[in-house]
Amino acid sequence: MRVLVICKRQYTGKDLVNDRFGRLYQLPAGLSKLGDEVRICTLSYRRRTGADAGRFDDAGMEWRSRNAIPVGLIRHDAWLDAMTSDWTPDVVWASSDMLQAVLAMRWSKRRGIPCVIDLYDNYESFGLSRTPGLTTAFRSACRQAAALTTVSDTLSDYVRTRYHTTRPIDVVINGIRKDLFHERDKTHARASLGLPQDARIIGTAGALTADRGISDLFDAFERLAQDDAGLWLVHAGPTDGSFGRRRHPRIVDLGMLPQQGVPELLAALDVGVVCNRDSAFGRYCFPLKLHEMLAMRIPVVAAALGDVEALLASSPQSLYAPGDVQMLAERISAQLSIPSIPDVASPEWQDCAAMLRLTLDRHARRTGRS
Repeated sequence: MRVLVICKRQYTGKDLVNDRFGRLYQLPAGLSKLGDEVRICTLSYRRRTGADAGRFDDAGMEWRSRNAIPVGLIRHDAWLDAMTSDWTPDVVWASSDMLQAVLAMRWSKRRGIPCVIDLYDNYESFGLSRTPGLTTAFRSACRQAAALTTVSDTLSDYVRTRYHTTRPIDVVINGIRKDLFHERDKTHARASLGLPQDARIIGTAGALTADRGISDLFDAFERLAQDDAGLWLVHAGPTDGSFGRRRHPRIVDLGMLPQQGVPELLAALDVGVVCNRDSAFGRYCFPLKLHEMLAMRIPVVAAALGDVEALLASSPQSLYAPGDVQMLAERISAQLSIPSIPDVASPEWQDCAAMLRLTLDRHARRTGRS
């Protein structure tokens, strides 16, 4: 099966070509490992110089990149035509935001190629949704697509209900890298990060922003730290300053860690915390950070929203109501006193790619190729 992936280049703070990170790299790479021919055409919303084509040799797939400005958007169809002139895809998988889905649907429909649209978040919560007419065009594209894939069950339910689509919707969740996220030695992790061995440490890694409700964690820590001189908070990831100027001597900011450094931070924790807000984003996102923590076998406390609430339904001690700082503090304190790790299996990327392949294969054109 020949699969053309159409998406944007920068997402979740990473670059698809340079960082080879997350869903838009791992799922196509997984398809390639399953024997499919995969090409990725990715549009950069930032002006970039350097190579505009190459190959991910570790995954055996080709990529093409183009700047959206000044002419990338205008000549998008012609660019895709040129990229597929010697290679006709059996199916298109379009992901990353509303614009990419609309562009891909328009191009594939004119050429008679089935298009499967992927939603890895609720795209209506993205800034692009404020573009006049784009939400309407996106919902129309979803109704015309051969099928849809979504990252969570709650997002699948939302799309089916709100978009009034009769198209098949398959849930293809995100996976984790088991080579990175597995049980590790806490003493070694703390030593490598320069953290105190005898402390009780809570923390998180990832986006530390207002839309994730991150101030809940800092507020809960400050309440607990008043009566616990051995409690520390350690965090890493991009911030928007929404949690204010917290100059507590036992708050450690590790800044931006490479992906390989995140497991070391998580291994150093006594309790991992996953915050979120009850919002158009928070209700429908997939709890990847939670799965990474669970794979490392550390106690967790997470906001009870969407798929997280369902995932941890049998472990209520690991859930708190989003925005309820007192409840979060109580849950953290309980986990520090009597640690409890939910018995939840974390998905691997290759298994997720196999799920995606089933969807794409059902809707691909039959051309005699395997």
